[in-house]
Amino acid sequence: MIALHNIGELMKKNIRIASGQGFWGDLIDAPYMQVTSGDIDYLVMDYLAEVTMSILQKQKNKNPSLGYAKDLPPLIGRILPHCVEKNIKVITNGGGVNPFSCAAEIKKIASGLGFGNIKVAVVSGDNILENIDEILDKGCLLNNMDTGEPVESIKDQLLSANVYFGAFPVVEALRAGADIVITGRMTDTGLTLAPMIYEFGWDKTDFDKMASGIIAGHILECGAQASGGNFLGDWKSVDNFANIGFPIAEAYPNGEFIITKHDKLGGLVNFQTVAEQLVYEIGNPKEYITPDCIADFTSIKLEDLGNNRVKVFGIKGLPATPFFKVSCSYENGYSANGSLTYSWPEALTKAKAADQILRDRLDNLNLKFDEIQTEYIGYNACHGPLSAEIDEDLINEITLRFAVRAADYKTVERFGKELAPLILTGPPSVTGFAGGRPHPHSVVAYWPALIPKELVQPQVTILEIER
Repeated sequence: MIALHNIGELMKKNIRIASGQGFWGDLIDAPYMQVTSGDIDYLVMDYLAEVTMSILQKQKNKNPSLGYAKDLPPLIGRILPHCVEKNIKVITNGGGVNPFSCAAEIKKIASGLGFGNIKVAVVSGDNILENIDEILDKGCLLNNMDTGEPVESIKDQLLSANVYFGAFPVVEALRAGADIVITGRMTDTGLTLAPMIYEFGWDKTDFDKMASGIIAGHILECGAQASGGNFLGDWKSVDNFANIGFPIAEAYPNGEFIITKHDKLGGLVNFQTVAEQLVYEIGNPKEYITPDCIADFTSIKLEDLGNNRVKVFGIKGLPATPFFKVSCSYENGYSANGSLTYSWPEALTKAKAADQILRDRLDNLNLKFDEIQTEYIGYNACHGPLSAEIDEDLINEITLRFAVRAADYKTVERFGKELAPLILTGPPSVTGFAGGRPHPHSVVAYWPALIPKELVQPQVTILEIER
């Protein structure tokens, strides 16, 4: 028997929020499976990571009509008939650095499918790349949160600068009747919190409920990682990886929710899979800071209800800080990498010898690098210095992967001319040279900062589909 607090009240209303993407490039059929394999009310899709923003900004710089997840509009076209039939609303940050272009493409597709009443909302205002000087003039130095250094030192190298908005701009869009909400950079957790606020009428000062929505969003944000994917426990017990079901939050007005999945799909939802996702990418567990509140992860209680259902409750929250976080990316020199594979016998010994030969040759050329890294794939690429010693007689092959980084392009380019010669001028039994000479490419570095909330305002625009 499922024991929920105040079950009489809770049975009056609940909503089912389904995760559809955990990152740009995630399982492309997952959203379709979520809307066709059972009942849901909302589909939320998280496309953005810090490096993704810089990639999208580069695309927009080359073509002003780009800068969003290009596979999103055709995906919307595929699922839209089902969403209309079942009254499923879609919320996604796949708009990247160009949510209006993304929404326009979706509008075109929806019109072509004959869905004349669909409302598409755009949440914008997060992109502050063109406003850096104005922000600096107002006294906000956008100091690096790790080093304290002001952004002025790398201002000319900036590729992207985006504010993490919270849930309330999406709530505003839902209140305006939006069926599809396209945002730029917002917190991953806000995608899930927003429909809870909208449906249940939660007050923004009810920080326990705000924190509950944040934690539900944290569980959903990485897609199937909460429903059996990438599971460190008994992963062999996960059912049907090939048709894995993404997680669903069955949310209730008092802030409790149940993590589950569609019965028709594979995967696994239990205490372990949910608990493992909860500790993913958090710092201080008592102070998980978002624009909407501070969530206390140490207050979370889990109850495994069986049948792929885990209840999450008891969550506590604190007031939000007066700041938004800003995610900036900037160009920081050049890098290149390449690899060679050495076969038995003494594969590791050969690879280590090749590494030393290459380093000596780079020294002889007086090339200066900011960083040189070597990995021996098959030995220490995952665990580094924690790797256990191996018996070379039992190893079939080792891949030597070599990478360099430097501020000077020509230095990195010269490295690329030294790797291939090892084939005939180094240890024997080598194969698998990767793709010709490695070519330098720009290194994108991350710059986290804070900005007072009053210096930036989100905008919500409703685009109605013309008949």
